Amino acid sequence: MPDNVAFCPGCGRRMWVPGQDAKKSAASPPVIRTPAVTRVTVTPVSVPSQFKDNLLAALAYITFIPATIFVLIEPFKRNRFIRFHSFQSIFLTVATIVIAFALRILYSVFTLIPVVGYLMAWLALAVAVLGWGILWLVLLVKALQGQTFRLPVIGSLAEKA
Repeated sequence: MPDNVAFCPGCGRRMWVPGQDAKKSAASPPVIRTPAVTRVTVTPVSVPSQFKDNLLAALAYITFIPATIFVLIEPFKRNRFIRFHSFQSIFLTVATIVIAFALRILYSVFTLIPVVGYLMAWLALAVAVLGWGILWLVLLVKALQGQTFRLPVIGSLAEKA
């Protein structure tokens, strides 16, 4: 073998060695080795049950319909985690309806005030909607994380149910 040619340890090809005489050429073209074909078997990955529980608990907060289904169907109503979040979602929906009715009355009262009444009514409505949206997102994230985040009154009711 000439002085300026060596074999690559990774692929086995001939390569030029720096610092040697570059005028010498290799006698034969480089040998290209192809890796051996190996069979790859794909095994299905099972999702852990804890992740499924977290996902179902978070799904209960999307609307009250999945929460009601989870409370009624047998495999889900035995799971304390899904059951807690389902009842908390149902009670939160009922509380939202009550608060929306109260805000409607408050809106009507605020509109009786001249000039700033409508501004105060819209401000109260915006704060309530923004607060409810943030609360909903917090509950959704906590359910996905596998935590039981209890709301002050609703959470204790959901725990007892």
